[in-house]
Amino acid sequence: MTDEIDRNRPCVLVADDNADIRDLLATRLNTRGFKVVVAADGQAALELALTEHPDIALLDWVMPIIQGHELCVKLKTDERTADIPVVMLTARGEEADRLLGLDLGADAYLVKPFDIDELVGTLKRLID
Repeated sequence: MTDEIDRNRPCVLVADDNADIRDLLATRLNTRGFKVVVAADGQAALELALTEHPDIALLDWVMPIIQGHELCVKLKTDERTADIPVVMLTARGEEADRLLGLDLGADAYLVKPFDIDELVGTLKRLID
């Protein structure tokens, strides 16, 4: 029964090197009806994107192995993952960073600290 419930819930890939942020997002998004898979670095996130094919990806900018903005480019240029919407969720709040993130292919750019209702609204808008 759990597998069937999970199939009916949109899957969010959360990639952030901060365990507290990953846990917070997993808990909050789970209670809002999302299935969540998490990665602590860009390489693990890339592997999850290829195996799980999530409905959407939340990427921190600064991560080990593959940075979030680099991962965004990899996801958007690989035909196996190009259809996955990407939301940059980062502490990098400068206008130049936001514009660069969007230029690199991110579908949305949210700055930490974030509002959970805004995040959920963004996820739903991009998934539908």
